[in-house]
Parts: sequence; C-alpha cells; structure tokens
Amino acid sequence: MICLAEIFSRFSDDHSVFLALFVLMKQNRDSEDKSGSLKRLNLSFSHPSMDYHSQKGECPSLLDLCVRKICEEIHKHSTFSSIPRDLSQQILNELVYSQRLSSASFKAFQDCSLQDFYLGEYPGVNDSWMQIISSQGSSLLSLDLSGSDVTDYGLAYLKDCTNLLTLNLNHCDQISDHGLEYINGLSNLTSLSFRRNNAISAEGVSSFSGLVNLVKLDLEKCPGIHGGLVHLQGLTKLESLNMKWCNCITDADMKPLSEMTNLKSLEISCSKVTDFGVTFLKGLQKLVQLNLEGCLVTAACLDSLAELPALSNLNLNRCNLSDDGCEKFSRLQNLKVLNLGSNNEITDACLAYLKGLTKLESLNLDSCRIGDEGLINLAGLRQLKCLELSDTEVGNSGLHHISGLSSLEKVNLSFTMISDGGLRKLSGLSSLKSLNLDARQITDAGLAALTSLTGLIELDLFGARITDSGTNYLRNFKNLRSLEICGGGLTDDGVKNIKELSSLMCLNLSQNCSLTDTSLQLISGLTKLISLNVSNSHVTNAGLQHLKTLKSLRSLTLESCKVTANDIRKLKSDLPNLVNFRPE
Repeated sequence: MICLAEIFSRFSDDHSVFLALFVLMKQNRDSEDKSGSLKRLNLSFSHPSMDYHSQKGECPSLLDLCVRKICEEIHKHSTFSSIPRDLSQQILNELVYSQRLSSASFKAFQDCSLQDFYLGEYPGVNDSWMQIISSQGSSLLSLDLSGSDVTDYGLAYLKDCTNLLTLNLNHCDQISDHGLEYINGLSNLTSLSFRRNNAISAEGVSSFSGLVNLVKLDLEKCPGIHGGLVHLQGLTKLESLNMKWCNCITDADMKPLSEMTNLKSLEISCSKVTDFGVTFLKGLQKLVQLNLEGCLVTAACLDSLAELPALSNLNLNRCNLSDDGCEKFSRLQNLKVLNLGSNNEITDACLAYLKGLTKLESLNLDSCRIGDEGLINLAGLRQLKCLELSDTEVGNSGLHHISGLSSLEKVNLSFTMISDGGLRKLSGLSSLKSLNLDARQITDAGLAALTSLTGLIELDLFGARITDSGTNYLRNFKNLRSLEICGGGLTDDGVKNIKELSSLMCLNLSQNCSLTDTSLQLISGLTKLISLNVSNSHVTNAGLQHLKTLKSLRSLTLESCKVTANDIRKLKSDLPNLVNFRPE
C-alpha cells in the first residue's frame, strides 16, 4: 500500500489534501474485506453518483465530502488520469450534476479510462469535447450527447471506442447521414437513440446495418427514414424499435420488419400504416408491445394481431375503429393493456367483446361513446388496475358495475356525468391510489363520500366546486402526493387544511382568485413540493419570501398574479432546483 506521504507528493502540484485522501480511501477499500472500516464510514461507489447525495438530516460520507470539495476546487486540478477509474467517474458525475463542468475542466479527464459520459442536455457540449471522450478508448461503454452541438465531424472520434454499448444522440440537429457512417463500425452497440433528427434519410439508415448486436433502436420523429428499414433486416437481435411520429412510414416499410423475429416492442404511432401493413407483422411471434396510435387502421387489423401469441400491450388510440368488427377483440386473450381512447365510433356494443379479456390490467376508453350499460361488461375484469373513462357518457349508475373491481388503482372520471351521489359506490375500492374527478358537478359532498379511500396518492379535483369546508375531508388522505383543486371556491382558510398534507409533492391551486400571500405562508411547510401552481390569485411579490423554504421546488407557476418574471428570478437564488417557472 502506498503511504500517505507518497500520495500527497504525487498530487502536490494540485495542492489538494482532499484528492490525496480520496486515493488513500480507495486503496484502503481495496485492502479491506466487507466488514472493514470503510463499511463503517458509509462509503458509496454507486453508479451514477447522483444516487449518493445525502437526504436532509443524513450525514454525508467522507467520500461524498471529498468529491464535492474537489468539484468546488476543480480549477486546481489538471488531470485525474492517475487516480482509480471509479473515483474519477464520480468526480465527473458530480461536476455534471452540480453544473460545474466546463470545457476547460473537462480536459482533466483525458485518458481516464472512464466508462460513462452522461452529458445529455448539458450546455456547451460540442466537437471540441469529443477528443476527451474518445481518449477513454475501449473503456467507454455508455455515451449520452443528447441536445448537444456535436456534428458529423465530432462522431469521427468514436472510431476507437470499440466497446461502446449505449449511444444517445437525441435532438442532435447537426448530425446527418454522413456522420452515421462513423457509427457503422461500433458493432458492440446494443442501444442506439436518434430521436428528432430531420437530416437522417433512408440512406443514412444503411449505416446501422453493421450493428449486428443492436437490441434497441430509437428513431422517433425522424421524418426522412421511409424506405430505409430494409437495411435493418440483418439486425436479428433487435427487440425494440421506436418510430413514433415518423409520418413518412407506410405499409411498404412494414415488410422488412417481418423478418425481425426477436422484436418485442414496436412503436409506429402517427404513421401511414394501414390494415394491410399490419399483415406483415404476423410472423413476430415474440411481439409484446405494439403502438398503432393515430394510424389508419380499423378493426380489420385484429385478424392479424390475433396471430401474435405474446401480444399483451396494444395501443389503438385515435385510430379508425368502430363497433363493426370489434367482435375480433375476443381473440386477443393475452392482452394486459388496451388503449381504445378517442375512437368516438366505439359504443357500449364493443364492450361486450372485452368481457372475456380477463387478463386486462389497464383499459383506456377515453372519449368513446360509451355509457352506463356498457360498463356491465367490465364487472368480471378482476385484474383491472387502471380504467380511463374520461369524456364519456358514464354516470352514477355505471359506477355500480365497477364497484367490485378491488384491484383498481387508478380511475379517471373527468368530464363524465358522475355526481356526488355516485361517488359513494367507489368507497369500497381500497386499492385506489389515483382518482381524477375533473367535473363541475362534484362538490364538497362528493369529497366527503371518498374519505374511506385513505390510500389515495393522487387526487384531481381541477374543475370540481370544492369550498373551504370541503377541504376538511382532505385530512383523511395523509398519503397524498399530488392534489389539484382549481374550481375557484377556495380561500386562505381552506389552505389551512392542505398545509397538513406533508407528503405533497405536486400542488395545483390555480383559478382560486381569493387566495393571497397568506396561502403561500401556509404552504411554506410543505417542503417536499417539487411543483406548485397558484395562478390567477391575489398572490404578490411580497408573498414569494414564504417559498424560500421549498428547496426541492422545480416548477413554479404564478400566471396572472401580481408577480413578475424578475421577481421569480430573484427567488431562484434561494431555490437551487427551480428550473421551470411562469411568468418567465
């Protein structure tokens, strides 16, 4: 073991006691068994380093303190190449997390043999950073450059990173077909993501043909790839293919997919695929998840889908389905998730063919023309956990049919005919965690009928007419993490009951015009809040001082209040995590 004096001398140029201690701790760790002293020091070498940030009230470990101190004095360090890799990795991760990494400090990681660079959406990343990244050579396993200014030229540096497994280049607008040629040699890649790129064409997709170990490919919002899927036929290990919002995709693009027999997940929503294109998918016997949202398919496609024995997750939202042909749903016996939302030609008649799908765990009927009578067909779906009935004609009597579905965890009844009297039928749903009641006919009496649902985590009363008196019933929901009451009936007195909900993370009280700065003072004790909306109220700039205690707050919305964007910017110095605010 190297002695402490030798370590100090090695880093004398950097004048860093902390870096010396850092290395010593690493060497001690390597020499100790699992019951040694480092375990008592609560050291963590987790990945990525963001996991080790101590919670309020916890004492940080010596390693955490060393990492943070080094990052605070990053200008003193010219290189980390002589310290163990896992330690330099943690320093890099902390610099990214704390937004201290710059192009100058990044040079200290030259030749560090690092495995991961999580630089997605990090400001200032461009081609000049690629030389440092490429210097990691065969050690580099994961690279995220999403949203960066890296160009085709920058990708040329990756040729030496032959062991790269994961590469994310989402929203990289300056990468074109030419840049993709440099990726073709990275044959060990298992995951590649190129979301939202207008420059990639069918010719560019041909560069993926050599990625024979690819398991996941994401080309979401790449509008120029029509005709390029033929180059993917040799990727026999591919399990997940995402082409959502690629409106260039047609039936002709489906034929090459027929040979990808290992596909388990296929996303082709908002494409031009029709029932004919779906016929090419019949050979995908391992396909588990299929997203056809917004495609030009009808119930006729169910004949082909019935030949997919593993299919358990099917999204037909916003398609051209009607009752005609829906009897074929009864053949999809293994479905667990079914989304039929926004098919306004589906009526109660269609639901009769769903009652045999006893494995269903999630069913979306949002904006379908269904009413109370149709819900009787759902009474036997005992495994159902999520039920979306928003914007339907369902009323109080329909709730009787689902009152026995004891596994339900999430129910959406917004914009339905449900009133206070019907809510009593939900009182037996003891597993319910999320309930959406965005409807004007819901009042304090309806909230009183729900007090037995003590396990609720999310409660949406956006349009409900809840008053200060009704907020007394909220005390029963001690576990609430998300609450929306935006019907306009609350005053500061009502917020006095909300302040008791100490688990709240998201709170929306917008549209309650009578709220004042006093409400912000009451809310100031909800220190777990990450999102707060008090728009259209009488809140003023003077009340913002009460929000300084909300250190976890990430989103703050105060539209149509006597508060300006400049007022909120001043508050940001006390709220280090605030990244989204309005007015802005």
